[in-house]
Amino acid sequence: MKRWIVIVCIAILAIHTKAENRIYAPQVKTLQAVVNQDWLSYPTIMRLDTDDVLHISFDELSHSYHRYTCHLERCEADWQPSQEVFESDWLEGFNDLIVDDYETSFNTVIPYTHYRFQLPNAQCRLKMSGNYRLHILEDDEPVATVEFMVCEQKMNLALEATTNTDRGLNDRYQQLGISVTYGPLRVTNPDEQIRLVVMQNGFAHTCRTNIAPTSRNADGLEWRHCPELIFEGVNEFHKFEVLDPSHPTMGIDHIAWDGENYQAWPFLDQPRRNYLYDEDADGAFYIRNSDNRENDTSSEYLWVNYRLQAPPMVGGKVVVSGHFATEAPELYQMQYDASEGLYHASILQKQGYYSYQYLWKSDGEGITKKLPSEGSFYQTENRYQALVYYKGTGERTWRLTAFRGIALVSSGAGDRKQR
Repeated sequence: MKRWIVIVCIAILAIHTKAENRIYAPQVKTLQAVVNQDWLSYPTIMRLDTDDVLHISFDELSHSYHRYTCHLERCEADWQPSQEVFESDWLEGFNDLIVDDYETSFNTVIPYTHYRFQLPNAQCRLKMSGNYRLHILEDDEPVATVEFMVCEQKMNLALEATTNTDRGLNDRYQQLGISVTYGPLRVTNPDEQIRLVVMQNGFAHTCRTNIAPTSRNADGLEWRHCPELIFEGVNEFHKFEVLDPSHPTMGIDHIAWDGENYQAWPFLDQPRRNYLYDEDADGAFYIRNSDNRENDTSSEYLWVNYRLQAPPMVGGKVVVSGHFATEAPELYQMQYDASEGLYHASILQKQGYYSYQYLWKSDGEGITKKLPSEGSFYQTENRYQALVYYKGTGERTWRLTAFRGIALVSSGAGDRKQR
């Protein structure tokens, strides 16, 4: 009974997270969920009835064994737990599996144990498309959650992006156009049976839902010239890479040993008033070291000292953001140093490549948005994702029946590249 109370409480808190991963135990770090080793792919989506494999891993900061179990939960399109379907409807095999693949680190200053889990596996397989939440538990207490989607590509979904927007040509915005054809699925009431979800770079704070289509016909829907599908281009992500703690590498000003831990300082981030192209990973991260061997167990943990030159702001918090930011939100909040005119934050991170941005989170309404000093430009290369959920007449749950991603390539002409 205790386990179910814990899971229900976490699920209620996660209803509006829009597919985010979260760590709840302070000793757990570096939560990763990657499909087919494609570390650039966000959000986390598997294709139903294919060879896709979801790889989940995390570290616990000791060499002591911890008995972790994984409990799968199916969710609806809005991430509320499914109530109208049985576990046997969507799961073949067993739930509550033990994480039995683990390995201790070696020759690292901070000892840790690396745990791995994958889906599907010899004991369980998913049978239905839709949203899923994986609870990682220790003694019925929550350690982390991973949220991912399974897609059955039943509908045809077309997605295009342009900088020629309804708010201006080649200004600071990017706009999407979307069309969906139903294919073999029967849709008689699209307002009740279809839900569209759109994201920029796979981040929950960019998620747009409940967007009314601009045209309907017997075969599908279209979204054209929708104000809800206009996004700020924002700016390219900052990035750095720590390959060897003994010397600085890409994006690192210097690294020092303080007697107990390595301290890394990325170069000072300053206001960006003009656009400058820089190839980045749109918030993704990749764990690796200089040898690119045994990355999971031989990479060091370092304190990364972020510094941002920006005027002080009131009514909220400046935060460091990226897909690596899965721990308690306060760990990513920056403090302002009036004597230096800087925001700063120190975050314990594992060796590797990181792309990140700075965001503003207001205190009252809890709104997350770009930081003004970061700038917003139409040339910025962004990845957009569109998902279509479907609930057939008489069906008890929402299925994910179409997914499409597109990368907007930097160009004054608003060129685009689909993937």
